[in-house]
Amino acid sequence: MAFRRSPSSTCAESWPNGAGFKRVATVLSESSSIHSDALCYLNKDMSGIGLEPMSYSTLEPGPYREEPWAEESQSLLQRNSMQVSPSEDKIPVMGSTSGPHAIGEGLYFSDGRRKVDYVLVFHQRRHTSIRSPASASVSQDRLSIVSNGNFPSMAASDVAPGGSGGGGGGGGIPGGEGAGASEVFMELGGAGDGEPMEPGDHEMRLIRQEFEANLLEAGLEIERDRELKSHGPSFTRVHAPWPVLCREAEFLKIRVPTKTSYEIKEETGFGSSMSTVWRTLTKPFQPKVPHQDHGRTKFLSHCFSRDKLHLYNITSKDTFFDNSTRGRIVYEILRRTVCARTCQTIGISTLIAKGVYDAAFPLHDGDYKVIGHLEERNDRQVLHEEWARYSAFYKYQPIDLVRKYFGEKIGLYFAWLGVYTQLLVPASIVGIIVFGYGVATMDTNIPSLEMCDQRLNFTMCPLCDRACDFWHLSTACGTAKASHLFDNPATVFFAIFMSLWAVLFLEQWKRRQISLSFSWDLTGIEEDEEHPRPRYETVLLQKRQKKQNNKKKKKKKNEPAKQEDGTVTGKDRWRQKLLSAMSAGIPSPIEKLTWKDRLPGYLINVSSILFMFALTFSAVFGVIIYRITISAIMAMSPDPEIRHNVRVTVTATAVIINLVVILILDEIYGAVAVWLTELEIPKTETNFEERLILKAFLLKFMNAYAPIFYVAFFKGRFAGRPGNYVYVFNDFRMEECAPGGCLIELCIQLSIIMLGKQLIQNNIFEIGIPKLKKLVRTLKEKETTPKAREEEKPPQQWNLDYALAPFEGLTPEYMEMIIQFGFVSLFVASFPLAPLFALLNNIIEIRLDAKKFVTELRRPVAARAKDIGIWYNVLSGMGKFSVIINAFVISFTSDFIPRLVYEYMYSPTGTMHGFIDHTLSYFNVSDLKPGTAPQNSELGNITLCRYKDYREPPWSPDAYQFSKQYWCVLAARLAFVILFQNLVMFLSLVVAWVIPDVPKTIVEQLKREKKLLVDVFLQEEKEKLQLIQRLFAKDATLHPSGNTLPPGQDLPIPGRYSTLPSGPTAGEDRGGGGPRARCRAASFSQFNRNIASSPMKENENSKHTAV
Repeated sequence: MAFRRSPSSTCAESWPNGAGFKRVATVLSESSSIHSDALCYLNKDMSGIGLEPMSYSTLEPGPYREEPWAEESQSLLQRNSMQVSPSEDKIPVMGSTSGPHAIGEGLYFSDGRRKVDYVLVFHQRRHTSIRSPASASVSQDRLSIVSNGNFPSMAASDVAPGGSGGGGGGGGIPGGEGAGASEVFMELGGAGDGEPMEPGDHEMRLIRQEFEANLLEAGLEIERDRELKSHGPSFTRVHAPWPVLCREAEFLKIRVPTKTSYEIKEETGFGSSMSTVWRTLTKPFQPKVPHQDHGRTKFLSHCFSRDKLHLYNITSKDTFFDNSTRGRIVYEILRRTVCARTCQTIGISTLIAKGVYDAAFPLHDGDYKVIGHLEERNDRQVLHEEWARYSAFYKYQPIDLVRKYFGEKIGLYFAWLGVYTQLLVPASIVGIIVFGYGVATMDTNIPSLEMCDQRLNFTMCPLCDRACDFWHLSTACGTAKASHLFDNPATVFFAIFMSLWAVLFLEQWKRRQISLSFSWDLTGIEEDEEHPRPRYETVLLQKRQKKQNNKKKKKKKNEPAKQEDGTVTGKDRWRQKLLSAMSAGIPSPIEKLTWKDRLPGYLINVSSILFMFALTFSAVFGVIIYRITISAIMAMSPDPEIRHNVRVTVTATAVIINLVVILILDEIYGAVAVWLTELEIPKTETNFEERLILKAFLLKFMNAYAPIFYVAFFKGRFAGRPGNYVYVFNDFRMEECAPGGCLIELCIQLSIIMLGKQLIQNNIFEIGIPKLKKLVRTLKEKETTPKAREEEKPPQQWNLDYALAPFEGLTPEYMEMIIQFGFVSLFVASFPLAPLFALLNNIIEIRLDAKKFVTELRRPVAARAKDIGIWYNVLSGMGKFSVIINAFVISFTSDFIPRLVYEYMYSPTGTMHGFIDHTLSYFNVSDLKPGTAPQNSELGNITLCRYKDYREPPWSPDAYQFSKQYWCVLAARLAFVILFQNLVMFLSLVVAWVIPDVPKTIVEQLKREKKLLVDVFLQEEKEKLQLIQRLFAKDATLHPSGNTLPPGQDLPIPGRYSTLPSGPTAGEDRGGGGPRARCRAASFSQFNRNIASSPMKENENSKHTAV
């Protein structure tokens, strides 16, 4: 069987290799992967591009009869005005005609009329394999499958006439070979320029042909480059015509504005005047976005319906759906288009994963640089000028334009980031006030003055064994004063304030989110149906194939007994027929992956996460060992200056090491989280994203906060006491907190990690690396010869967008802000300036992300979303967790509770005088272990030293045991934790109750819109019924002998809520006693179309039927 070019085909050009026919030879055996139905589909494909089957006497003795599907394929191609491309035999190319738009813009087809809604990119790879010319031509042009002898023999002479009729230089089989008795050859055409085509590339080409043919069948229009590239990217432009846009918009339930509008009621009284004053004050900070302010008028929106086109304000079919909506509609078609015959996959994502295409993306709206007049700016240029520049840091974000250009999902992210940044302003102000209070009261703080008073002469026990000497507490005066900056009574108030601030932020975001949902017409939208991910489809296909192989093996084992001639004997024959009939009647169950298929991935996930937790704790423990060893080494230094600055040096260097380790592990954990999520084989992208977020957040949370948790809650708690210290590796003593407490060290740790993480990640990872990549691309372009640059055409928009980085989701952006939110809320009691630094970072972060989305990333598909998804749950959980963390930081890490206990229980004067002496215990130097006492003490003979703890003195019967003061302070600390948690939780509930989730104005507008929509549809129904009545009256005047109404009965008058005429119908007048037929609520276009199609001279019944 062979295929020749049809005379009626639109393929007027000759094929690249000159062959005028394609010859197919296949073998239909049980083991072959191409069966008879596949060959039928192949026949359909060939006829669809203008190829009719040729009959050979040996293969097809009967005359050829063209199938109806061939005519459908021909008409499909003719409807779309396609012609076969010289580069792809079956790929359509649009004819180029002049149009009103400038072709150089790169946003339209070659005719300058149809928009490029989507671009598919595949790569022509340069082949380096060395072959002989003969073998190369055969390998690229023919596909041969071994036959089992089902076809009769075919001589070479039978083939030759068909080949010569092809009209090319290659009649017959290349190389003069005759087709064997059991072979059918299929010549598939070359890749162009005589280059051999690899089998893998040829398979990809067939898949692309089928996929793009299915896109044409779905109604899309496709254009390809006419130039044949031997290597490099090739672009396929996709356009959705108006009927396709309408059909898909109705399927997707896209809400569009109607012609009906209403005035939004303005507030009255004090609220109105305040709103006016606020708008006047914030006017200089508003971005200059054209057509952004619609005043107090709002248009009603309704789900798009092709039956109600007259309700919508359609001024131009090209601009009614904006570019982001058009791209989303095309993406939905690409996502569900099937490649059943070549690779059994669904959707463009699977094809990109398989390497069939390199990329698929919608186009940006031209260049982001403004060249002409400011009034002619496109949306991308407006976003770049008013939003994506650092000089616009003081302006509000044009959220509505961001949503229009990038879609609701990205618009919600920037809206959330804006609300978060705005609410950081009051938190920063309060933090500055708290810090200022600490600075103002530093010189009057009694505990700090007592520590700095040299007259008290507190002699402290050595900080290390042998090498460290006794020391005076007054030497730690600077640490004590610095600790008071962050450990003062105002800190407790700030911790309570920040806990309530977190609740206020979530409530404010809920209100903002609902307001955006209303203004963006997201209320009541349904979740889009998602297709399976490529990985899920691949594993499911492997499972299905494995099951089929197992069935074949069992079938071979259980084959019934056969006679010598191969027939099945009596009982076995009837048993086989019965089993086959039963199996044919049972529907095959829907296959899906079960927990058994995912069990290996789950086990690897659990073990890997535990291993990474251990790795994080090992890194923290390694830094602890570093601090202990460096402290011991520096304490043994003969230089007194080095010994004096041991604690500051060790703390600073250890924090920097912690920061470097956190940044390295952060990148590793991000990649590992993606790998672990792939092992779970999630079915949809939403499931994949949620599982990835949970893993990445868990790993990065532990990585960022593990060193801080250690300093806050574990450092110094298990160090022991003089004479009974805890040792690591039997040589190194566990480290203790500074004399002023661990809060100052926690502050240093938190500030360096937070600031370093933000500065390095923002400046190096998000700014430096993209600029470095851009510099490398620029240098590569300069390396091309000047002649090659002169021959190159100006790049089109799809070339420019393909050079940009692909959009990889919002997870990294959200994750960065969530970790920062933890720094701001969890340990804010130790660092009141954290909100201020977060605010400064976010001001830059908004413009940095905006610049990245506008200038450095390909345009993402506009995705609908009602909220920020699982991130809200993460924020809510962190807000509740921050209450517990701050309660424990205040009660156990700071000295706030011991001061209260001393002042109200143990102070003889009711003041803080004597507090330092009260917190220090006595130790007898003679009780030190042998070999641990200082060798040469500069302070002379010391018999008693002091250490910070609540223990009995050495002269007590219970020497060195915990004293009553210890238990009193511990009870007070636990009571404070319980009181703080309940108080803050109660206040949080009050705040959440006082602030409603839905603003009152939104509730009123929703009710008003519902009422107006009902009125619109009732008015439309009333007009339809009035039109029907007029037609009935006209019909009665034209046919007076026909059916007339009984005397005393008028024409039917429609009621307000009636959908049927109240009078009797024609059928009832003619004696029909059955129920009345319900009139269908058709649109005006359908009604007029039906009336126009009916002749005027028909009888009465036919006209009533038409109505």
